[in-house]
Amino acid sequence: MKKKISLLGLVLILVLSFTGCSKSDTTEYDAAELEQYASFLVQNFSSMTEEDFDNFENLSELELDLTLLQVGLPVSGEDFLSMIDAWKAGEEECGALVGIGSYETETTSDGVTLILEANFEERDGTLEFVFDEDLNIESLTVNAEYSTIEILQKAGLNTVLGMGTVFVVLIFLSFVIWLLKFIPVLEKKFRKNRAEETQAEVQTEAAYAAAEEEDVTDDTELAAVIAAAVAAAEGTSADSFIVRSIKRRKSNKWN
Repeated sequence: MKKKISLLGLVLILVLSFTGCSKSDTTEYDAAELEQYASFLVQNFSSMTEEDFDNFENLSELELDLTLLQVGLPVSGEDFLSMIDAWKAGEEECGALVGIGSYETETTSDGVTLILEANFEERDGTLEFVFDEDLNIESLTVNAEYSTIEILQKAGLNTVLGMGTVFVVLIFLSFVIWLLKFIPVLEKKFRKNRAEETQAEVQTEAAYAAAEEEDVTDDTELAAVIAAAVAAAEGTSADSFIVRSIKRRKSNKWN
């Protein structure tokens, strides 16, 4: 029994030691300090003109980092420019900022998310500032709040666009399938033309070969006439002459 109690105590000590050494599941932070950073950014962004935003965007990375360091904002130049883009996009969607409401925070092991209620000219929304585990500002997101009717309208529009795209694709595929029936006809016509061309070439070659054949009959008659004439002139018999066929020479192509 004593052994079991000692063993249980040892296990309890190990568990407590491990718990003490483990990392906290949440990030410790000063809520007031984070709210101060968020309020500073909101007030300045809402009062800036397009020219002011352009001036920040035209600064070099080093100049922007030094400026933010002097102001005391824990944010990098790259993240700050991303926040400017998010703010401008939010104003285009919701209109100019009218006022801000209460703050809420969500804490995780990776950092803190500060959620700020905001009222804009066209619609209400929320501003979300994300801080990393070192409490540096990583991003800003402007979330617009839409009514149920607006959400349904958006969903209906997306459905119509999706169905329209599907119908266009189906019509195109139907047209392609309709064109496929002409392939055998074109192939047959092509083969027929090739056969006619081959037959014409064969006939041309045959005619050319026939034209070049020797007319032996005409040559023999011509030789007999010449032999008779020579025999009559010399007063001899034509039987002593040997008659050979006369071959025609092809015309000289070089002349």
